[in-house]
Amino acid sequence: MSSIAIKVENVSKQYRLGEVGTGTMTHDLNRWWHKIRGKEDPYLQIGETNDRTKKAESEYVWALKNIDFEIQKGEMIGIVGRNGAGKSTLLKILSRITQPTTGTMKVNGRIASLLEVGTGFHPELTGRENIFLNGSILGMKKHEIASKFDEIVEFAGVERYIDTPVKRYSSGMYVRLAFGVAAHLQPEILIIDEVLAVGDSEFQRKSIAKMEQVCKDEGKTLIFVSHNSAAIQRLCQKCVYLKEGQMVLFDETDKIIQHYNKDSYEADLIKNGKFVGESNNKSFGNFKVKISEFAFYNATTGEETYIFKSGESVEIKLRYTSNSYENDKIGMIGLGLQIFNANGQFVTVLNNAMAYKVFRNAPLNGVLTCILPKLPFMFGDFYVRPNLIVDGEVAEQYMEGIKITVEEYDFYGTGISNAHGRQGVYIEQSWLDIEV
Repeated sequence: MSSIAIKVENVSKQYRLGEVGTGTMTHDLNRWWHKIRGKEDPYLQIGETNDRTKKAESEYVWALKNIDFEIQKGEMIGIVGRNGAGKSTLLKILSRITQPTTGTMKVNGRIASLLEVGTGFHPELTGRENIFLNGSILGMKKHEIASKFDEIVEFAGVERYIDTPVKRYSSGMYVRLAFGVAAHLQPEILIIDEVLAVGDSEFQRKSIAKMEQVCKDEGKTLIFVSHNSAAIQRLCQKCVYLKEGQMVLFDETDKIIQHYNKDSYEADLIKNGKFVGESNNKSFGNFKVKISEFAFYNATTGEETYIFKSGESVEIKLRYTSNSYENDKIGMIGLGLQIFNANGQFVTVLNNAMAYKVFRNAPLNGVLTCILPKLPFMFGDFYVRPNLIVDGEVAEQYMEGIKITVEEYDFYGTGISNAHGRQGVYIEQSWLDIEV
């Protein structure tokens, strides 16, 4: 257990909808009757998963269900998922604010958590008094807290108001001071929720840099919840992906973010009414026109390949077929190529109409070709997802992109390349002489 900071085993949390506290007297008596007979709580077998898109059919709901993972000391772990996935419930259990309904959770080290504005602060006390109160709760001695006091106040930027009751602070001041306390008062485990979004962008950057510094330099363990995928990717080596209260994956951050973004994209398609016609494991659409081949070629050699150098000429070919039209013409056909980096972040889109090339009265079978004279991507993996549109409707769109790997090369022909520009892009540019 010495190298493990947190171990979560089969943790579940059930809530009763519409009730505060333990529930009605009838349910309490029923629970008590089962308990004294050594039987399981009968209400744990009633309930649903926490799907917020559906109307509840039971008065009980599982906010979390059968969560298992281990976090090693010094690891920085992210927790991602859509609203209502159970992220905040999990953090409250990890912070010991609430108890799991079933399962166990073991913690090795002092925990400082920042879950919502004002967590751990007494509103009637001043900022100074709350700093010492929080340090005492963490088990620190007065002289230890005093040695960190000036650093906390400077970080939070509240020196002028440090002797003012915190109930008079703005939400931004509250969060800055709370984060300063959590980050500086020597906890072994730091748990941070989306609450940092309350602060301005400068404070968010400052906070992320501080979390990175204390974890890497001081060996603290971090659990971080955020909808900001860039912050998650910068800080966290691994992520827990929660969906409807259940753990989908616990893996490397890049893999989790890509999986999460894919799920979110598909969910948004359904929500916005764009998910039309049939679907399979590969694509969706009305399939009146189908993609029979989608391939990449080195335009110079004509070789089919999925590994390119920055600046190389690329041909992207899509072959389509159709047997859904009576005559020998389809109508208007268009192709969009959505490009994402390995983290699932949108990079750009290629589209024939945007490039002033419109295909009317298209044949039933044909090949659409997009040429990139000079591949503008820096090194890394990219994913290209085709979307075939016929007469304004989705004929077929891939759910996942086809991966291409780009190797770093001398894009500008100057002998200089950007070895630090992973998954970035080059832009054609020209420079004028210095004016005097």
